[in-house]
Amino acid sequence: MGKTGSGSGGLADDRALLGRTSTAERVADILRTRIAEGFFPPGTRLSEDSIGSALGVSRNTLREAFRLLTHERLLVHVLNRGVFVRVLAVGDVIDIYRTRRLVERAVVHDLGKPPFRLDGLVRAVAQGERDAREGDWRGVSTANIHFHRELVALAGSDRMDELMRGVLAELRLVFHLVDDPRALHEPYLIRNREILDALRAGERAEAERLLVEYLDDSRDQLIRVYTGSSGNDPVTAAG
Repeated sequence: MGKTGSGSGGLADDRALLGRTSTAERVADILRTRIAEGFFPPGTRLSEDSIGSALGVSRNTLREAFRLLTHERLLVHVLNRGVFVRVLAVGDVIDIYRTRRLVERAVVHDLGKPPFRLDGLVRAVAQGERDAREGDWRGVSTANIHFHRELVALAGSDRMDELMRGVLAELRLVFHLVDDPRALHEPYLIRNREILDALRAGERAEAERLLVEYLDDSRDQLIRVYTGSSGNDPVTAAG
């Protein structure tokens, strides 16, 4: 099932977030964020002892958090072996992008009249460009995830935000399978800025067009990683 890490991923730093009202949902939220930020790669076994100690939560609370994340398709329980971060298949990639296209495109399409509140997008674009200059491609990946989360946040919908947190955490699991993260992420730095510039100019239709092309190209690129194909239509090749 893959690598076995220390199982805590620096989670002691997040212990203060739990406070006195520690719940399985809040533990799950911390772990989901850590998965989305790349601290737990696919195939990593999550240690109950290490994580429970780092966060200061009971075994029962942690197991409930694991159950919630298993329901979200981020974790998988293997009998007699433990809980692991899921390794996704090509069908998962196609479904993730189908969901992203439906949600993200709808958000941009349904935006009201400009000006739009773009502070979160501005910060995400700036962070990605900073990380790229420093050669931190995992940081670029995280900034890209934040860009799309902030894009969905423009809808002002808690339900959409919750849905996309899980979807984008799954997407991070796909990114881990890419051998050359720079080749994957660098072209999208420019495309993120183009989408931001279109929204700044109040050109919602242009931003929507750029976003759809972006998502289709990104999907096809990642499917080629899974299938190893270079010439065939990747969606057809994936079956």
